[in-house]
Amino acid sequence: MSPPLYEEIRRKNTLQRLTDLTIFFLLLSLLAYRLRFLDNHGLPWFLAFLCEFWFTFLWVIILNTKWSPVVHKTYPKHLQKRMDELPPMDMFVTTADPVLEPPIITVNTVLSLLAIDYPANKLACYVSDDGASPITFYSLVEAVKFAKLWIPYCKKHNVQVRAPFRYFTRENKPQSSIASSEFLQEWTQMKNEYKLLVQKIEAVEKNPSCNNEFFSKVEKRNHPTIIKVLWENKEGIADGVPHLVYVSREKHPKYPHHFKAGALNVLGRVSGVMTNAPVMLNVDCDMFVNNPQIALHAMCFLVDNEKERDIAFVQCPQVFYGGLKDDPFGNQLIVLQEYLGRGIGGIQGPFYSGTGCFHQRKIIYGLSPDESIETKVFSSSNMKSIEELKNIFGHSTKLVESAVKALSGLNENSSSPSDITSSLEEAIQVAGVTYEFNTQWGNKIGYMYGSTTEDVQTGLRIQSKGWRSVYSTPEAPGFLGCAPTNFPVIMVQQARWTTGLLEILFTNNSPILGTIFGNLRFRQLLAYLYCNTWAVRSLPDLCYSVLPAYCLLSNKPFLPSIMEPAILIPTSLLVIYNTYALSEFLRTGLSVRAWWNTQRMSRIVTTSAWLFGLANVALKLLGLSETVFHVTPKDRDEQGEGTNSAVSASRFTFDESPVFVPGTALVMLHVIGLVVGISRVVRNGDLTVGIGEVVCCVWVVGSLMPFVKGLVIRRGKYGVPWSVVGKAGVLVGLLVNYSYR
Repeated sequence: MSPPLYEEIRRKNTLQRLTDLTIFFLLLSLLAYRLRFLDNHGLPWFLAFLCEFWFTFLWVIILNTKWSPVVHKTYPKHLQKRMDELPPMDMFVTTADPVLEPPIITVNTVLSLLAIDYPANKLACYVSDDGASPITFYSLVEAVKFAKLWIPYCKKHNVQVRAPFRYFTRENKPQSSIASSEFLQEWTQMKNEYKLLVQKIEAVEKNPSCNNEFFSKVEKRNHPTIIKVLWENKEGIADGVPHLVYVSREKHPKYPHHFKAGALNVLGRVSGVMTNAPVMLNVDCDMFVNNPQIALHAMCFLVDNEKERDIAFVQCPQVFYGGLKDDPFGNQLIVLQEYLGRGIGGIQGPFYSGTGCFHQRKIIYGLSPDESIETKVFSSSNMKSIEELKNIFGHSTKLVESAVKALSGLNENSSSPSDITSSLEEAIQVAGVTYEFNTQWGNKIGYMYGSTTEDVQTGLRIQSKGWRSVYSTPEAPGFLGCAPTNFPVIMVQQARWTTGLLEILFTNNSPILGTIFGNLRFRQLLAYLYCNTWAVRSLPDLCYSVLPAYCLLSNKPFLPSIMEPAILIPTSLLVIYNTYALSEFLRTGLSVRAWWNTQRMSRIVTTSAWLFGLANVALKLLGLSETVFHVTPKDRDEQGEGTNSAVSASRFTFDESPVFVPGTALVMLHVIGLVVGISRVVRNGDLTVGIGEVVCCVWVVGSLMPFVKGLVIRRGKYGVPWSVVGKAGVLVGLLVNYSYR
């Protein structure tokens, strides 16, 4: 019997289930209490009932998602016993702006990919440059020269982290008392070579010159296709440097380019006519390889046998390096992925998150689980006509032929072609701006269009066909990236995510349609709805956040009096939920401060950034505007040691964006509410009325403390701008006036 390539371990979570059910029971009890006294109270009571009804629905989704968590353990050493050859793999790196995404970051990601533990003659790396930047191109040309030294060095010394900027940090410097003199000499020489590479890239950034004729007169949004083979592994050497191809697809102002999804589809077609590997890995330009064996771990799931046949893609969780202490911006995603992520993995598998994902080409091309490979072999007797296939894949005959090979499994055991330059003309053709017209790219095949979160939508289409996915979580994370540490950037990123996730509900790839008409499991539908409704969640969260202050101003309660036994219901909910949430952080090795920071940021982004995500989708549905994909700026850190000043990086900064108006208004409103409420309690001498609302006000103000500091300190970028304060003041004035009616 062959040794297993992986095993699935179901976690025991009896205590978690009991706690989740207890919270669910308390939520139902609160709803029943609200309904019983609905006629005896006014508008605040009714609004509280609607909000709590939503929170109960949301908790059902969370309970479903966390119910059956799984962990997968892989055994890459067993691959040699199970198969003679590893399948070829095409690797995609996407970058869009050399300013927001500095080329040195892209170079490090590419170098880490080229140096993974995988036969070089089975690999090809394609870099999509949507910025059409000669600086990025030059940086990659220089990176090839460095790679010829770097890859042998990594293989010789079994280097684990193969992104140079992380390897050459102070923490990784070898100790002269332990390391051999030969290694120290090679290490120093390699570090000097990397410094030289960085200096060359910095020099061209400061003084860019366009010596290449194919970049002359090139505009970012209006230029012909540029494809250059930067390195070709012509001899097919297994321990050499893999193919490296630069791709900048054609763009024209009159034609849509579909952002990242469009770039990935171009890479899919270009690689299809050049190397046509059965497995495709895509990473963002800032997600470098942290575990050089991650491809082998992924292959444990993807090799073709009966057990793994229904696995469409292998997703690596997003893990970040250089995280700030206690995660002040709550964007490290550690607890979210550990509990909700593992839970989704126990249903139909994790969502495709846009980076660090290994796809099977045949499934990206539209293959369904019920279509066996044998029935997809195209012979002269059952082969679709060329014209029919061109209606799907486009008018390139070579691309159609490569798609036939991919769908029929004829490309799974060969090496990458040694001569890819011969396919250059065809590659330029399939990267043209009009190539997708009258095809199914972005609709039924490839990466999906219609949402700024094309990744989730693409994975949803795949799972709606009945495919599963799995998390690959070896001891050393497969990839590491950098999370933004700029508050305005985080808010824009959150607004983009929520916009795209909500957009999916209004497309043909909606998870609801996938369950009704496809093969998406009902529990997986609920898991998708948890994310797809983030933007909608902003309304009940904002309303519930306003209620305490409004009730203190209007002298109308929305909570039971502290003398009523019913006060135990919301009190128990507050204590049990937060205690349990805190325990999740402590169990994952995080601090109490990290829990509070995440809770605080959850309140901030839900009532502000997610609200703007909802507005974006509403305007799009009304035909008043189109959603725009915003590139997230990447922090430049050539030394890989995190932000230079952790203290300054963890401080909240503000700008004049309207996204800061809701948070500022909430703080101002609750401060006024606290003053009025406490004054009334002192004046009346009755401590039994309004205490619950006062406690809630304090909780909201505490959650919005960054805005409090921004209003009080008012020092440069750390203060809330007067324009934001003015807009917030108008909103607060209107609400205060309404509350006194």
